[in-house]
Amino acid sequence: MLYTNLNINEKGHLTLGGLDTVELAKEYGTPLYVMDKDRVRENCRAYRTAMQKYFGKDCLPFYASKALCFTDMCRLAAEEEIGLDVVSSGELYTAKRAGFPMERVGFHGNNKTDADIAFGISLGVGHFVADAAEEIEVIEREAAKAGIQQKVLLRVTPGIDPHTHAKIATGMVDSKFGAAIETGAAMELTKQILGCPHIDFEGFHCHVGSQIFEASPFISAVDIMLDFISQVMAETGYIAKILNLGGGFGVRYTEDDPKMNLEKFIHMVADHLDTKRKEYCLPRLTIYMEPGRSIVADAGITLYTVGTVKKIPGYKNYVSVDGGMADNPRFALYEAKYTVLNAERANADCDLICTVAGRCCESGDLIGENISLAEPKRGEILAVLTTGAYNFSMASGYNRLCRPALVWVEGGKSRVAVRRESFDDLLEKDL
Repeated sequence: MLYTNLNINEKGHLTLGGLDTVELAKEYGTPLYVMDKDRVRENCRAYRTAMQKYFGKDCLPFYASKALCFTDMCRLAAEEEIGLDVVSSGELYTAKRAGFPMERVGFHGNNKTDADIAFGISLGVGHFVADAAEEIEVIEREAAKAGIQQKVLLRVTPGIDPHTHAKIATGMVDSKFGAAIETGAAMELTKQILGCPHIDFEGFHCHVGSQIFEASPFISAVDIMLDFISQVMAETGYIAKILNLGGGFGVRYTEDDPKMNLEKFIHMVADHLDTKRKEYCLPRLTIYMEPGRSIVADAGITLYTVGTVKKIPGYKNYVSVDGGMADNPRFALYEAKYTVLNAERANADCDLICTVAGRCCESGDLIGENISLAEPKRGEILAVLTTGAYNFSMASGYNRLCRPALVWVEGGKSRVAVRRESFDDLLEKDL
């Protein structure tokens, strides 16, 4: 199995966290997001433990809530004593409603509105990750109105190619995110912030991309960021206290994806950072990271009911399910690969090569192509693995489909964490 929290029971059914996924589908209906809460906790603890062991006790992972954000997920992050990275007022409001400590929240985003910034300051958000000159001006203005000094990190782009999909690479010079070091923009914004009396400038942030399985892009980022921090110190006298290295750690969607030893990965980055810091004669930095996908992806699966099995001799086979791009748009966006299983015959021979298609009225509504399955029948349950990240959070109401429920599995029991959307929910805002 792809992950240790997946198994096959005596009936031949796929299990997640010890619970029969076919029975879960019967109880809660499909499409259905199922999340192994114990696995999420395990992943949170792995990051926090490794970071504090190798970077220092004050260093923290900030869970990137864009990967999966709902009230009880924020509660879990609070219980695990990690930080929370939000990118909108909606995510921030969810965190507030969940009782998440605002001082451990970082507010991201390349185009925060004036209302976003005012809202964040009113709630006492821990720090903003500033992205542009206009944003810095508004933070200074709103902080002055509130009579506070607002903590800020500056996001810079180190100009690194992480060798990942172009649509999830974020550290290049021409990225929409941050200020490029190479062009001098990062230094300009640094000087702008240093001239703001109502901003407490804590340090810098960078992010090179997603689905990264090797330490080398992070090590390159350390080299570039410490060189820049040293330049800033020499030119302005400012000594950064915090360096946020972002997220982007890879997860296994298929057996072809490599395994990653998280502790070894963080140890390598920490050792390199300490060596370079001493070379530049810099004081110790507090290090943050922003795992999102790697906290929740492998904890989640999505269950679907098979509708039609369409065979086109000499061409291809289609297995259509009762969900699709409305609850998982990642294949439509960038042909993301998944492992798909017949949950009712999970240990049977895979005797059908097919395209798993969704029910939306779009030819591009696919879950995957060239999928090998134990040939399913109408009414059987398919499981798509590793869907804990960027599925629920990217779901839409396209074709007026109701968004699926999300169920927690924990300690051998299950419960609804987010109820299924109803027809009345679809019409609730119509006038």
